Amino acid sequence: MRAREDVVDFGGEGTPIVLLHGLMGRATTWWRVSRWLIDYGHVVGLDARGHGRSRRRGDWRTEEFVDDVAELITELDEGPAVVLGHSMGGLHAWVLAARFPQLVRAVVVEDMAPDQRGRTVDVWRDYFDSWPVPFRSLAHVRDFFGSTGDYFIECVREESDGYHLLADLEDLYQIAGEWGRREYWSYVAGVKCPLLVVEAADTAMPPGQQARLAESAPGGGRHVVIEGAGHVVHDDAPQEFRGAVEAFLSEVLGR
Repeated sequence: MRAREDVVDFGGEGTPIVLLHGLMGRATTWWRVSRWLIDYGHVVGLDARGHGRSRRRGDWRTEEFVDDVAELITELDEGPAVVLGHSMGGLHAWVLAARFPQLVRAVVVEDMAPDQRGRTVDVWRDYFDSWPVPFRSLAHVRDFFGSTGDYFIECVREESDGYHLLADLEDLYQIAGEWGRREYWSYVAGVKCPLLVVEAADTAMPPGQQARLAESAPGGGRHVVIEGAGHVVHDDAPQEFRGAVEAFLSEVLGR
């Protein structure tokens, strides 16, 4: 595959394993997870359009993001991929499996629900406006976000006056705004490959939907709830997240 600035090659060989980050994140937020995933295949992460180093902008529809992932897997030319997605990335992972089944071997969804209609970004606007931007240092970022501080230090860049979020907030509002207007159950019905849904015990997603997501996938789904974890499960409960994913991969990849 040609070198791409929006792709992080974490290493490993064999089955392609594609990592999709959440809203406002970037591929490098998966660094710690990638360290053990490389035992299972060739691990790469994609910066979604409007995030990280991606120069892609414009259409923020879910299907456009999914087309970008399909393009990456096709360029890898290593066969169907295992796709792990957190939050927004989880949505893109199962929509990818439904729209491009030939490209996906299995899917892991981390804390994302198919139907959030009625929710708006207004609450997010107030929260983001409360941030002490620019942050004065990476330590300031880590301290402000507490348990998710290590995640957010990957999502900022240094400018002359301090650290700013990499993604544009207005872009993020448009992306998330779509989730409040439509549901994605029809795509769940098209997931013909194995599916693992990892739900945070302290999730902000509508109750019951993630269990139903696993139950509704025709390819066979498994649902686990990770106690003590918030939305970024792989950071809040890394060992529990690893255990759930490794057990799933061992079955899917026959190890």
